[in-house]
Amino acid sequence: MTETISPGTLTHRRVLTIAVPIVLSNATVPILGAVDTGVVGQLGEAAPIGAVGIGAVILTALYWLFGFLRMGTTGLTSQALGRRDAAEVSALLTRVLMIGLTAGAAIILLQLPLFRAAFVVSPASDEVEGLARGYMAIRVWSAPALIAIYGITGWLIAQERTRGVLLIQVLMNTMNIVLDLIFVLVLDWGVEGVAVATLLAEWSGLTLGLWLCRDAFRQPAWRDWPRVFDRVRLLNMARVNGDILIRSVLLQAIFVSFLFYGSGFGDVPLAANQVLLQFLSITAYALDGFAFAAETLVGQALGAFRRDALRRAAVLTSVWGLGMSAGLAAAFALGGPAIIDLMTTAPEVRVEARLYLPWMALAPLVGVASWMLDGIFIGATRTGDMRNMMAVSAAVYFASVYPLLGAFGNHGLWIALLLSFAVRGVTLGVRYPALEAQAEGVSPAP
Repeated sequence: MTETISPGTLTHRRVLTIAVPIVLSNATVPILGAVDTGVVGQLGEAAPIGAVGIGAVILTALYWLFGFLRMGTTGLTSQALGRRDAAEVSALLTRVLMIGLTAGAAIILLQLPLFRAAFVVSPASDEVEGLARGYMAIRVWSAPALIAIYGITGWLIAQERTRGVLLIQVLMNTMNIVLDLIFVLVLDWGVEGVAVATLLAEWSGLTLGLWLCRDAFRQPAWRDWPRVFDRVRLLNMARVNGDILIRSVLLQAIFVSFLFYGSGFGDVPLAANQVLLQFLSITAYALDGFAFAAETLVGQALGAFRRDALRRAAVLTSVWGLGMSAGLAAAFALGGPAIIDLMTTAPEVRVEARLYLPWMALAPLVGVASWMLDGIFIGATRTGDMRNMMAVSAAVYFASVYPLLGAFGNHGLWIALLLSFAVRGVTLGVRYPALEAQAEGVSPAP
């Protein structure tokens, strides 16, 4: 059990203790993708690189649909901790594991039609598609493990055990890299070797995650089936997760359309946009730690009916998020050209990316409110507000993108994207007072 929620115990040190391991964990994610690509690149052919790339993208997109499990679990578990309901904390772990394992099993059973549909949307050459299908046919068997890890991650974050989250990520990535080298370069298993390495790493990650949760399994509540299958609690969990799923689909629609609109300007602007979107990924990875800290601390404060603690949690985490955003904006403005040059050697893409770099330097400052308020609202499980404000943001983006494209070209596309960030931040900010009021006047969800 985490320490008692009160304004005095909500310190900068506590925020950093939660946030820093998440930032470090996120920093390991791009390394694995680079190693996967680099290892198959040693085979001396283009097809294996394309196969691993497209196979990983398809599976990641499928698994991403269940990303709500991480966010929803953090909010619900942190609130249960705040109201000192240890039995519900254990029951939540059982529920998310059951959802993860069931969802993963469904993907395995439906893999053939799912993969067929994916290649209709993203066609590839016969050679690449054949290799990619072989890769996915192996790696799909880790779907239950990976989706269950989403739930375990959310459960651990809610308890401020983010070092455990870092440990899981480091184990999976280290094991994956070592096995990549053995299976591909030593045993010459090719693309299938990369898939087997990932399969073993992800099941090992789940094993470690379950070990980190071992205290919950020592309590009888984890198998208190009337509580685990309580209709009211299950419906509340479904509501929270459903809202987050809709919100995430809308957000993804904005980014996918951004790429489609950018492709209309030609290959060079499209490539420049792709390079600059990596800056957004860096921003998201860096701010995740403080947004996760907000989820945890706000949820605990709300569960304890402590409006003062909730406000302090929101302020402290947002101060750190703002500081990080300011640092990133300065880094992008000053070091952006050098980063662009590292990402691409094409002279025309370098020149084009520099034209739009100012928008990217503004993005962390324009988007920080939306990122941090997302964390605050997830902790409070006010996911209906998140869904609705995301819908407003998407509507503004799609309504503005055509006139802005006509007036300013690719610059207009970036303006529309940043406008969607600003609208989401402002509209969630308008709803924030109702969130604080909830901490005083409304009973927590069961």
